[in-house]
Amino acid sequence: MDEKFLENMKQNLLEQKKALLESLASQNDDMKDLVKTVESGDEVDVASDAIDRTLLTSLGSQDAKRLQMIDNALERIYTGKYGKCVVCGKEIPVERLEALPYSLMCVGCASAQERRFR
Repeated sequence: MDEKFLENMKQNLLEQKKALLESLASQNDDMKDLVKTVESGDEVDVASDAIDRTLLTSLGSQDAKRLQMIDNALERIYTGKYGKCVVCGKEIPVERLEALPYSLMCVGCASAQERRFR
């Protein structure tokens, strides 16, 4: 794989990681604010805050999973395994990596996995 492309992907992944960490940090602050308002609100406020809290927790979980995928992709760059499908070992197309830089699989293997889990 081209060194310039790998460096671009590394920078892209590091920028995404930074944005996710900032997002998780802000969600944590939002969660703290929600906890404070629950203690002083009426029943409707409490129910609304519980829904908001659940949504923030869910989004935080999704962000945390994506953060792990980004870290794994960075590790594959450092070990020279980036851009190879973990299932079949073939090269993942550059277009796919540009669209989804932390992709583990080529399109064929990813599609097959989706069909299995439906």
